[in-house]
Amino acid sequence: MKPKNCLIFGASGQIGRNLIRKLTEKSLRVTAVTRNLHQKGYILKTQANPGYLDIVESNIFDINKIEELIKKSDVCINLIGILFEKGPNNFNNIHEKFPSIISYLCHKHKIDKLIHLSALGIENADNSKYAKSKLKGEIAVRQNFKDAIILKPSIIYSVDDNFTTMLMGLLNLAPIFPLYYGGKTKFMPLHCIDICNLIIDLIENETNDKIIECIGPEELTFKEIIEKLLKLMEKKRLFVPIPIFIANIMATFFQILPKPLITRDQIKLLFYDNIPSGKYKTNFDIGKDFVLKFENEVEKYCYMWKETGEYAKKKLDMKL
Repeated sequence: MKPKNCLIFGASGQIGRNLIRKLTEKSLRVTAVTRNLHQKGYILKTQANPGYLDIVESNIFDINKIEELIKKSDVCINLIGILFEKGPNNFNNIHEKFPSIISYLCHKHKIDKLIHLSALGIENADNSKYAKSKLKGEIAVRQNFKDAIILKPSIIYSVDDNFTTMLMGLLNLAPIFPLYYGGKTKFMPLHCIDICNLIIDLIENETNDKIIECIGPEELTFKEIIEKLLKLMEKKRLFVPIPIFIANIMATFFQILPKPLITRDQIKLLFYDNIPSGKYKTNFDIGKDFVLKFENEVEKYCYMWKETGEYAKKKLDMKL
């Protein structure tokens, strides 16, 4: 059978890199789209089996080029998303207009499957620009390509993430750590490998479920996540509850940075739990039980933030 050609937008991100590796292991051909071939190409080339990966440099709003790529594809996977806005990389362009464009083109050229990555827990966050843009993107995708599969994951973590690694970096430097909303916001973090395996299963098999909420096996509050990270790092920090008006003042300065630690919009989003809404089936409901647990997996790479690195508290069994 001729290998399916999978077109991936957002291929150089955490999910994209792991997904490329797993797709090519399955002898599926992959076309990875990146904005900067010289910066990202050398990373992507190491993820695939020889002969199964094409890397294409393109602006995501180069409609003619995007359409040519979609014409040649059997499956289109959109992993593109941002957590903060900078210039033209704003929520409207990235979360609304781009999904609308590719879903229209996928329908026009009758590709087999479109898989769109959205986010969990955004239905009630109507005061967050991020959440509203994600929901509008979902609506546009569904209108243009009614059989599109929309995945709504909770926080996705791995050694390549911008969540656990950023938090451990902050915890390593700061003697105190701010807690927003008392650290009570709930999450169900899932490992990057789990979401990749789910995507592959959806490519290879048919499903009647077009919107799937993707969650890990544990429900953890934000404070519990921080406590687990501190335990793994073998450090202690003082938690300081931060009033929201002060948090917003701090975020106003942080969001000026090229890569903000937190923004005012993210503080709004943190008010809402990142857990299943009950409106749609979860991966567990469709028989995809994610079993990788947060603490067990983060332990595999947390040594980078320990005092003595990978040799922290390890005994060497040396026989002379």
